[in-house]
Formats: sequence, C-alpha cells, structure tokens
Amino acid sequence: MKSFLLTRLLPAFTMALAFAGTVLAQGPGSGGPTPGTPAAEVPLDGGASLLLAGGVAYGLKRLRDRRKKS
Repeated sequence: MKSFLLTRLLPAFTMALAFAGTVLAQGPGSGGPTPGTPAAEVPLDGGASLLLAGGVAYGLKRLRDRRKKS
C-alpha cells in the first residue's frame, strides 16, 4: 500500500496541483462563430472507423487471452 501511494498517487497529486493554476488562469472563450458563418464540415469517418476497429480488435484479443488463461 505504501509503495502504491509513493509510485502512483503522490505523483498524480503533484501533477494535478502543478497544473491547477494554469487551468484556472485561462481567459474567457471567443463565444463561437458569428451567425452568418457556415458550420465547419468535419468528416467523422476519417479516424473514427479506425479507432472503432482497433477497439474491437483489442477487445477480442483480451477475451481470447482470458479464455486461454482459464
């Protein structure tokens, strides 16, 4: 338990405290595009399909490894 606190929790809290001031110090946003500006068209199929296929492959690999182990 002590090694978990020193190796995982303490560095995580240190990083969170180090970046907390930076996050709070940012100014307000631009408010978005003006009403006359057309919406930006972004293709959703570009990387989303590859990400989905990778997730399915990883899930199947984990299931196969779990079945081999038991």
